[in-house]
Amino acid sequence: MVTFLNLKKINDLHRQELIEAITRVVDSGWYILGNCGLEFEREFARYCGVRHAIGVANGLDALILIFRAYRELGILTDGDEVLVPANTYIASILAVSANRLKPVPVEPGPGTFNIDPDRLEEKITKRTRAILVVHLYGRLGYSRKMGEVAEKHGLKIIEDSAQSHGAVLGGRRAGNLGDASGFSFYPTKNLGALGDAGAVTTNDAKLAETIAALRNYGSRLKYENLYKGVNSRLDEMQAAVLLVKLKYLDRENDRRRAMARFYLDQICNPLIVLPDAAMPEEAHVWHQFVVRTDDRESFQAHLKHSGVETAIHYPIPPHLQKAYAEWSAEKLPLTEEIHRTVTSLPMDITLEKKEWKIVSEACNGYRPEP
Repeated sequence: MVTFLNLKKINDLHRQELIEAITRVVDSGWYILGNCGLEFEREFARYCGVRHAIGVANGLDALILIFRAYRELGILTDGDEVLVPANTYIASILAVSANRLKPVPVEPGPGTFNIDPDRLEEKITKRTRAILVVHLYGRLGYSRKMGEVAEKHGLKIIEDSAQSHGAVLGGRRAGNLGDASGFSFYPTKNLGALGDAGAVTTNDAKLAETIAALRNYGSRLKYENLYKGVNSRLDEMQAAVLLVKLKYLDRENDRRRAMARFYLDQICNPLIVLPDAAMPEEAHVWHQFVVRTDDRESFQAHLKHSGVETAIHYPIPPHLQKAYAEWSAEKLPLTEEIHRTVTSLPMDITLEKKEWKIVSEACNGYRPEP
């Protein structure tokens, strides 16, 4: 069986270094907001090419705290609108509504899965304050057109970089394309911890200072609370793990690109719609390799019978979730078609080329049942 994702094998690649790093933390006696966290913040900021990185507990908190900090700074207020991708994981939307802001869904480009920059201006109103761009599946969703729209209308650009660690566009990495960015280091990510973890990156010193306080009960100095903050801190154990794995991120992203190129070259079944790869190679880190078929159930059954595990990212779009029942009347046909037809193929960096071939041949042998 070609497994979809084997986290044990992936982490075994760095097993000894991880054990040594974790042991140093255990022996240090300092487990929250210590030297490992500070070092990771410095190294991740350097890697992304930004002035500031703030470690937090998870990727959702990273996004929530960005919007929360903009509220504390008086840049956002109740009811302000944020343009969001209609085609995304629900966490992106939750971060907006959690701050009493109004998410405004925008349909994706048909081949990119990302927010369509040509549809942005038609959604802008006098209450629009920001664009939340999600780099879905590892493909950068930012574009020059988006930047021009944001500048024209005075909008903030906030990146959801949970799936795009290391992607580069025009010499700038994910996390340094907008005004601020939220990262997740969930174990399945390209840069994954051994538990929940996240970070915010930005070049805005005031924003970084505010987020650093908000994540720590609203405090900069112990027992002095400037804001009604939260407890969302990157712990020393996860920071130590991330410091080890950050060294190998570019190499592992190159492995993903090689696997994606193989799939793109070898899968030639006209019943399978491949992802659009018309972009600079470095702008995609292939967190997922997502294809589309009209009959997903029979496609997945065929691949399973052929010894290939698959997954679905994601089966139900946010506007059709019970949590967002107020969106149920939204007409988002392309988003709904994408969520109905997508299947993710294995992108495990420990898979060998012979296994890539098994996946490709299984895809090429697919025929829907009559």
